[in-house]
Amino acid sequence: MSGAVRAALAKARYFVRELSGEAAYDRYVAHARSHDPEAEVMTRRAFERARTDAREADPREGFRCC
Repeated sequence: MSGAVRAALAKARYFVRELSGEAAYDRYVAHARSHDPEAEVMTRRAFERARTDAREADPREGFRCC
């Protein structure tokens, strides 16, 4: 695979991860580790649950019909 194709795929992967929110957990872990390396980091599942709860509690996000 050529370098140009590999770079294009890497960029596409980056944008898909950013748009889907998958990269948010990686940023959280990096941030938590940089502030306190000894602190316990939430699991991905707990992080996603807290993120969803915060989004649903925010009145600016609209309402949830179901």
